[in-house]
Amino acid sequence: MTRQVELGPDTGALTVRTDVTGKAARTGHRLVLGFDRWRATVSLRDEAPVAVDLNVEVDSLQVRSGEGGLTPMTAPERGVARLNALKSLKAAKFGQVTFVADAVTPTDAGYRLSGQLTICGTTKPHTVEVTSDGASVQGESVVTQTDFGVKPYSLMMGALKVADDVIVALETRVPDASGGSE
Repeated sequence: MTRQVELGPDTGALTVRTDVTGKAARTGHRLVLGFDRWRATVSLRDEAPVAVDLNVEVDSLQVRSGEGGLTPMTAPERGVARLNALKSLKAAKFGQVTFVADAVTPTDAGYRLSGQLTICGTTKPHTVEVTSDGASVQGESVVTQTDFGVKPYSLMMGALKVADDVIVALETRVPDASGGSE
């Protein structure tokens, strides 16, 4: 039997964690960015995942928190950070980030999702490891921004910049079988 399970903001959170680098790194905030509009469709065969299709609306990006820096991050700084992130992601031109995993392999703790990640119109092979207990799924994956044509935000002539590697994280509960479709 084959069915699909839909995951999204109503079942969990998709976030991006950034770091800072450069001579003035101690002055910058490490951000947690979240997305208000995203959808993952998981295709199951005999209750085992066989494919995953994730679509993220870039303009739904929000700054959830900013840690570090010389002072706590203010609401206006969150707004500026959001605009800078949208500019770096070229949101006006590339409104979607997608990940299509057409190879799902069981692992000891969950699954390895292998497929294609598209950011800013650039598509590259990508693998994500997730853990699952049947009721929830968690996973993290490092994405190197410049691999996808994303120029990490910087200021002070590069003395403070967002690190090239960011961590994309998913934490979601899995809807029960009655939520799927045949």
